[in-house]
Amino acid sequence: MSDAELVLRSTRVITPEGTRPASVAVSAGTITAVLGHDADVPPGARLEELGDDVLLPGLVDTHVHVNDPGRTEWEGFWTATRAAAAGGITTLVDMPLNSLPPTTTVDGLRVKREVAADKAHIDVGFWGGALPGNVKDLRPLHEAGVLGFKAFLSPSGVEEFPHLDQDGLARSLAEITSFGGLLIVHAEDPRHLDAAPRHGGPRYADFLASRPRDAEDTAIAQLIAQAARLNARVHVLHLSSGDALPLIARARREGVRISVETCPHYLTLTAEEVPDGASEFKCCPPIREAANQDLLWQALADGTIDCVVTDHSPSTADLKTDDFATAWGGISGLQLSLAAVWTEARRRGHGLEDVVRWMSTRTAELVGLDDRKGAIAPGRDADFAVLAPDAAFTVDPAALQHRNRVTAYAGRTLHGVVKSTWLRGERIVAGGEFTDPKGRLLTRTS
Repeated sequence: MSDAELVLRSTRVITPEGTRPASVAVSAGTITAVLGHDADVPPGARLEELGDDVLLPGLVDTHVHVNDPGRTEWEGFWTATRAAAAGGITTLVDMPLNSLPPTTTVDGLRVKREVAADKAHIDVGFWGGALPGNVKDLRPLHEAGVLGFKAFLSPSGVEEFPHLDQDGLARSLAEITSFGGLLIVHAEDPRHLDAAPRHGGPRYADFLASRPRDAEDTAIAQLIAQAARLNARVHVLHLSSGDALPLIARARREGVRISVETCPHYLTLTAEEVPDGASEFKCCPPIREAANQDLLWQALADGTIDCVVTDHSPSTADLKTDDFATAWGGISGLQLSLAAVWTEARRRGHGLEDVVRWMSTRTAELVGLDDRKGAIAPGRDADFAVLAPDAAFTVDPAALQHRNRVTAYAGRTLHGVVKSTWLRGERIVAGGEFTDPKGRLLTRTS
């Protein structure tokens, strides 16, 4: 590491080969070597002694609704990326909807990149959108560098991003497959949703009944059939139904190219604990029962579920009314995702290496950034989170960096304090103090 400018030293460094004492050498923003803990530091290099704090690769969150431009009062690139950095996330991928315009054309992507350019505290990539009637826009978006395409199979909740029916799904998926792209899918079947009981009001049980598991299961089965027919690459977003897991496992055994994510709120919160009227817990698909949560954890352990992402989907506080039927459906989780998942993972006997695999390595692989992100290894970007894994804190909404500090985690005690976050070898947040924005806008080819 003779050319190193920076060396980070810890007794616990999480590498692809396991956790070990190590010195990590950095030059020009890139990891150049992972050496023994007591390796000599070259003259002129700065040494950061981390002691027993854990050095892990910065997290890669591939499911974030930044809502900028157009609904910036809901979030925005400045606040979203600060919150992410505070939580140990160094790369996020922005969803194509809830912004105005949505990222469904090259012009829409250009607008979004211009807005994000000087506001990103961490690296940011972008999903494109697949809508009825925009098949002609998919290849140009791919060539412009989006990391894949998002589609809904049921109403999205915003008029400017309509859902695909099965014929529309087939057309979009055939086009995306023709250039080797990835389609990520909100999988709930609208017919099952329409047939489910509908009740307004504050009772969470009524809302849960309105989004039944079979809506997810049916939509996933339909997606599997389409992917198998076209040999397409597809990804199931925010899986909440444990009943769909056998379908997914069987499809994989049969060679279908399907991957799956779930979210911290499905892994750490349960329907039984949601108070009536507390729409900060509302999301679609919904938080389900504890027994269902156990199935999700089992699927993470056996690899049926690939990764964990936030589906950070905030709104202004006035849209979080006590009527579950009309309140905005989305949970804010960027700053707290690592701590929330680690708290429950450690209780269930998982290690930090598992959390890194779910929230960094596999998410980087999903979007094709694994040549630069997702691991502490030579040649990767020097993106790190420094974590005190045994330290606990109580969630205070006032301490969050999100623009709107409505959170389902308020008052919960979580383990895992992020001491600092590093982006390409520069410390971008420590002790609540942030540097100026240093994030880059990522493309599929960058």
